[in-house]
Amino acid sequence: MKPKATTIRVSVKTRDRIAALAKKAGEPMTAIIDQAIREMEKKHRWQHVAEQMERTQREDPKVWAGYLAESELVQGPRPRSTRIAPEWEGLITFPEERDAGDPGRDLAR
Repeated sequence: MKPKATTIRVSVKTRDRIAALAKKAGEPMTAIIDQAIREMEKKHRWQHVAEQMERTQREDPKVWAGYLAESELVQGPRPRSTRIAPEWEGLITFPEERDAGDPGRDLAR
């Protein structure tokens, strides 16, 4: 049995954009719309999670500290820097971390 369908009004420009994306992806236009809806739902879900976390951090610092402590137990301590992957920690010294007169490691050699 074929699923029920309906029609929605969109501008010609929007319809053409959906058609172009569908052609590029080799999928029907409905698949492109379904994917856009899933992405929007996912965005809203994570936005809601972020809002809840911010509220907990603001309104209940003790619970937030417990969450961070538990998170560190599960995931390990946070890296010193978010600029590099954890496996590179300690192998590279960033210029702002060097002592005066310390040339650091010259990776070009």
